[in-house]
Amino acid sequence: MENTAINTETLNDLIEINNDRIAGYQKALEDLKPEDNDLKSLFAEMVRQSQNNKSALIQEVQVLGTDAEKGTTTSGKIYRAWMDVKAIFTGHDRETILNNCEFGEDAAKRAYKMALETEGLAKHLVNLISSQQATLKASHDQIKALRDRVL
Repeated sequence: MENTAINTETLNDLIEINNDRIAGYQKALEDLKPEDNDLKSLFAEMVRQSQNNKSALIQEVQVLGTDAEKGTTTSGKIYRAWMDVKAIFTGHDRETILNNCEFGEDAAKRAYKMALETEGLAKHLVNLISSQQATLKASHDQIKALRDRVL
């Protein structure tokens, strides 16, 4: 049975995850060195992807008659703070940035998997979330492949 509260909560969780992803890639963009110029367009695309995901999720939350989340998850804030601390000790090198990005992609993958396992989620939302999950998986695989090349 479909449940509006479950649908809203799940969508808002995914909005927060996309906010985390946007903030994470914006941070990664700031940390890139000139020789990592090839990553700038990729990271900017990841930001655009999450902004598009977020817009679609917000639209669905509004259809349900509630307000969409505007912040990031607590774990996302903690993770970004950890990235800052870790960078002090390891620098802003390509490997560290890609490792951090893959960590974030893993978190997004888990969030989408959990969302799809939610009982009571409307069928059209399952389709939307599945579609977004597929693009996130492709992004994860792309980041992982880049990271594997620098190891």
